[in-house]
Amino acid sequence: MRILMIGGTRFVGRHVAEKALERGHEVTIFHRGRTGADLFPGVEHRIGDRDTAEGLAALAEGEWDATVDTCAYVPRQVHQLADALGDRGGHHLLVSSISAYAAPDGPGTTEDTALIELDDPTVEEVTGETYGGLKVLCEQAAVERHGPRTLLVRPSYVVGPDDYTWRFPWWVARIARGGRVPVPGPADAPAQVIDARDMGEWMVQLLEDRREGAFHAASPAPPFTWRQQMEVIVDAAAPAGTELVWVDQAAVEALAAAPGTVPLWSGGDPDVWVMAVDPSRAYATGLSPRPLSETVRDTLAWIQDNDMPAGTGLSEDQERLLLDWQPPA
Repeated sequence: MRILMIGGTRFVGRHVAEKALERGHEVTIFHRGRTGADLFPGVEHRIGDRDTAEGLAALAEGEWDATVDTCAYVPRQVHQLADALGDRGGHHLLVSSISAYAAPDGPGTTEDTALIELDDPTVEEVTGETYGGLKVLCEQAAVERHGPRTLLVRPSYVVGPDDYTWRFPWWVARIARGGRVPVPGPADAPAQVIDARDMGEWMVQLLEDRREGAFHAASPAPPFTWRQQMEVIVDAAAPAGTELVWVDQAAVEALAAAPGTVPLWSGGDPDVWVMAVDPSRAYATGLSPRPLSETVRDTLAWIQDNDMPAGTGLSEDQERLLLDWQPPA
C-alpha cells in the first residue's frame, strides 16, 4: 500500500510509519519539519503545516491507498485535509481518544457508548475540558468527509519509547531511582495504557484488512488498577528496597500544584471508567499488546539516552511534602 502519514516523526505516527515500512508498504510523511526530519532516510518527506489550508499545499499532488491522521485536534483541520486531498487519500484512519466518551458508568465501556457533546461546537481552544469533545467533532468530520472508508482509533494513554509527554516515563524514571515513592490514591482506580509500537503495528493491519468503524487501543482488559500498574513498574525497574507509599488525595490538594503535576493520576476519582474500556473489538482484529513489564524495561532504556524536561512530575520538595503530610486535626 501507499500510505500517507499526517504526522509521523515524533511518537504514535513514528511507530506507525516504522511498522508500515517493516511490512513492505510505501510511506509518505507530511510534517512540519521540526522534529525527526532525519528519520526514515529514503522515505518521501513533505513539509508543511496541517493547521492552515495554505500549509497543506505540499499535498497538492500524489495519490495514496490510505491516510493516517495522528494529529487532528479540531474539526477544521479534518475538513482542510479532506479539501486538500479530495479523493486521493484512500482509506482514512483518524487517531481519536478514549476521552471522547461522555460519562461511562462502569468498567467495560464499548465503542458504542455515548460521546461528549460540546456546548459550543465552534470552540478551538484545546483544554482539559474541551479535548474530548473536540476529538468527537473530529471523528464526525472524518465520517462526514470519508464515509465508509473511515477508521477511528480511540487510544488510552499511549506509552513506550519516544514518549515525549513524559507522563509514563516519569514514573519509570522515578521508581527506578528507588527509595520511598509517594503515589496518590485511590489505589484501586482503573488504569489502562497502550504501547505505541503495538498500536502502530495493529493500525497498519487495520488498513491492510480495510477495516471500518471505531476501535479502542488499550491494555489490559479490565479489571486492572492503578496499584497494579505501579507494582508492574516496581517489579520491572525498581532497585531493592523501593517502597510505594500511598497518599491521600487531600495531600495532593494541599500542594496546590498545577493539574497534571502527578502524571497519569486519576485526580482522586475512584471511578474513572474511561480508563477501563473494553478492548475486545481491537483484540479480535489483531491488536496484541506486549506485557507492560516489557514496555517498562524498554522505556527505562530509552530514558537513559533522553533528557527529561525540567519541571516534569513531582519535585523532591513536593514528594517530601506528600510523604510528611498529616490530615488536619
